[in-house]
Amino acid sequence: MPRGDGTGPSGQGPGMGRGRGAGRGRMGGNRAGAGPGGNCVCPGCGTKVAHQAGVPCAAMNCPKCGIRMVRE
Repeated sequence: MPRGDGTGPSGQGPGMGRGRGAGRGRMGGNRAGAGPGGNCVCPGCGTKVAHQAGVPCAAMNCPKCGIRMVRE
């Protein structure tokens, strides 16, 4: 801030730095692995099972065909 007016480098006025702003967390918002909700889906037969908090979908096997589940 050479002039002391708070502008700094191009495009970085006051409050435009690296503050905590209105971000959606470290990994972003609604995506695979985000939060306790959602479903686990079998990539083989398409069976959907409600995701259980604390249990990764990859640790669950499909109740119909036995293939490991993935997060929807």
